[in-house]
Amino acid sequence: MSKRFAWLLGLVGLVLVGLLVACGSKYNSSSDGLVLVGSQGSAVIQTFSFSLANGHISAVSNPPSTSGSPSSIVLDPAGAYAYVVIGTSIQAFKVNSDGTLKATASPAANPSPVALAMDSAGKFLFVAEGLGGGISSYSIGSGGSLTAVPGSFIFTLPTGFQTPNFAALAPTPTVLPGNGVNGVQNSVCSDPGNTPPTSEFLYVADSANSVVWEFGVDTASGALTSPVSSSPVPNFAAGTVPSGVAVDPCARFVYVSNMTTNNISAYSICNGLPTQSTNCKNLPAPWALVPVTGSPFSLPSTGNGPGPLKVDPFGNYLYVLETLSSQVSPFRIAPVSGSLTAGTSVATGIQPTSMAIRGDDNWLFVTNFQSATLSQYSITPSSGALSPLPAVTTDNNPWGVAVK
Repeated sequence: MSKRFAWLLGLVGLVLVGLLVACGSKYNSSSDGLVLVGSQGSAVIQTFSFSLANGHISAVSNPPSTSGSPSSIVLDPAGAYAYVVIGTSIQAFKVNSDGTLKATASPAANPSPVALAMDSAGKFLFVAEGLGGGISSYSIGSGGSLTAVPGSFIFTLPTGFQTPNFAALAPTPTVLPGNGVNGVQNSVCSDPGNTPPTSEFLYVADSANSVVWEFGVDTASGALTSPVSSSPVPNFAAGTVPSGVAVDPCARFVYVSNMTTNNISAYSICNGLPTQSTNCKNLPAPWALVPVTGSPFSLPSTGNGPGPLKVDPFGNYLYVLETLSSQVSPFRIAPVSGSLTAGTSVATGIQPTSMAIRGDDNWLFVTNFQSATLSQYSITPSSGALSPLPAVTTDNNPWGVAVK
């Protein structure tokens, strides 16, 4: 009897251990990645630990509740603090060593935040405020604190333009990517002797006027300016209803997704750096955009409704989240011209909403609003190809996603 009882105790112990592993209560920063997901239906922010060796993913316990519906999420470059749009405010969270989150200071009030972007140095947070064309800038201080940049930059709309609707925004880098660890994750600007730009600009997709705007950024304060003193803020034509924008990490190209025309506009940034396009000769304005030859680029035949865009951390591939066809498509970026070549699309869940790529360029995640799932993909850096892993169930209506 005692042996049988001991055997049952051992079996129960193994089951409990299995359940603990399945619950994913452990996160080890040296061997695991961490994914943050904001759930609008449940008003919580979940965190998931995943193995960097095989991608096995599990939920970390005790997701923090929020006072509203979380949407856009960004992490600082160190992965120490997360910033989340919650209703009409921006809340900072400390990322604890066990993978849990803790709200820091009181949230920063914001009129109508719809999208977040952080500069590559982790100095400033930029907020697009949707209809009305507002942009807020915050400087990031110790402890992840946010301080609103004083004043607001008001620009004059050209004749015939309607009230802007700022849908997405992306700053140019002031820190360049390093060399990859495996010999293939390198970028053009990783070459020795290349120095990062000392100027910073912010490109903003305007879905109401079908253009992308170019703002200057004061690198000391984070204030927005006109790129050329005493001149109007320039704009560059895009397709119909531009919904996403991305800048490559070498400050060579800008890409804009056009929801209604179902394509991607590509531009060379005429920045005066060694990697700029030959199309940039004799342009009067610094950092102006020139369409890449062949732009706009079509989606794969199965693609529909391009939204969020991400360029991989080394600037070799562009990933397009196609919100109406529920798939994500990789495109190879030609390093000199910036032209796009489509790869093989992969399916997501229903109504994909947000996308994030880990800094090692090995993992990509997508939140699926209608499916209440998180799609996970491993990336082959040499080809940009995506290999799906099993989707993970989330709380209701997941929206924003970030990964460290």
